[in-house]
Amino acid sequence: MNVVILGAGTVGTSIAELLCANRHNVILVDTSRAALELVEEHLDVQTVVGSACDATTLFQAGVQSADLCLSVTTGDEINLVCASLSKSMGATRSVARIFNPTYRDASTFDYQRHFGIDRLLSLEHLTALELAKAIRKRGLFAVENFARGGIEVQELAVESDAKAAGIPLKELNLPPGVRVGLISNGQKTFIAGAEDKLSVGDHVTLIGEREELESVRKLFQHKTQSKLNVIIAGGGAVGFNLARILQGQRFSVSVLEADEDRCQFLAEHLQETTVLHDDATRLSVLKEARVGKADVFVAAMGRDEDNIMCGIEALEIGAPRIMSVIRRPDYANVVQKLGIDKAVSPREVMAQQVLGMVHAGPILAKTELAGGVAEAWELDITAKSAITEAPLKDLELPHQCLIAAIVREDYVRVPGANDQVRAGDTIVLLVQKESVDETLKFFLSA
Repeated sequence: MNVVILGAGTVGTSIAELLCANRHNVILVDTSRAALELVEEHLDVQTVVGSACDATTLFQAGVQSADLCLSVTTGDEINLVCASLSKSMGATRSVARIFNPTYRDASTFDYQRHFGIDRLLSLEHLTALELAKAIRKRGLFAVENFARGGIEVQELAVESDAKAAGIPLKELNLPPGVRVGLISNGQKTFIAGAEDKLSVGDHVTLIGEREELESVRKLFQHKTQSKLNVIIAGGGAVGFNLARILQGQRFSVSVLEADEDRCQFLAEHLQETTVLHDDATRLSVLKEARVGKADVFVAAMGRDEDNIMCGIEALEIGAPRIMSVIRRPDYANVVQKLGIDKAVSPREVMAQQVLGMVHAGPILAKTELAGGVAEAWELDITAKSAITEAPLKDLELPHQCLIAAIVREDYVRVPGANDQVRAGDTIVLLVQKESVDETLKFFLSA
């Protein structure tokens, strides 16, 4: 594929290296000739010197025939404008990296749709999602990522004497906006079908709006669940996003942050999170915050060295599960030897996202689920797609696939059986690996 990358910084260069290794044609754009020359020394890429906000520069870079354009400079507004220009000039798909969480919040204003961009990527949010997935173990966070926060995902264990036990899913009379996405029975994880029955001890992944999810919890659980205690060291972008994902569900979340102004911001925007103004790099602070009694400790500060040391100290005072953000690739092999259970690299998370976007046809992006036995797809729907021909209940979709969300104009929702997918929609689809080819034919143009 032909890929244009706008910005030759750390992120742009690492993406270029990844795509070159996967035999894609890459053109790199930056205002700095020196930065581009450094890249040219070790990568087989074309380069263009100039402003990515200049249509002439973009034309020279060939965005008019690009399969994918990634705008990954250090400025949100620059990325939004550049990605929008690239899309208007003919790029098949256009993606902008953003830092400010306001731009991802479609509830107040849909910047993505306004600028005509296919995807907004936040490296910090993606990193938080990866940490959250590890904390929740089976959580289907790919859906939350694709659907821009319009829906939520919750995982529940089926308790003894639960109303849902032993009953086919189609007979549970779930609200129209709630779907069972995955079922895990300890031996395998699979996409739920209407005829599937739940057994005591199974874990189910529910997809829908929070209020509706809470209303159906009693079908699966009749006991009040104790909350997992999660302590996050660092209230920067990663820590903030992680707290926002976890708060208000079955987690009691606390954030340790040394900067007073940042603490004020966190307190204002995280209504269900405890914010502690203190320096998490000090052992005495970790002890005072009762990190040793926490279920999960996450080190998400700005420096890898601080995160590693915090993780080791938390382990020494008794924290059972330690997770850490590690940015330097040469540290990746060290952390597990030190007892840190999970190390998340923002670069690796971004790499997975980018590789998931490099596809021809209707698939905008895809992510592996359940250890690779299934995938989540984000698809563009065209007028000639077979799936637009009838309501969902009348389509003979493969058993092991599920439409988890529809993104239409300015809203996101979980579809019901009577809903019909339209041209111009974007959908999130869960599909079992063995059903990939059979499923894809519903989305190809006739």
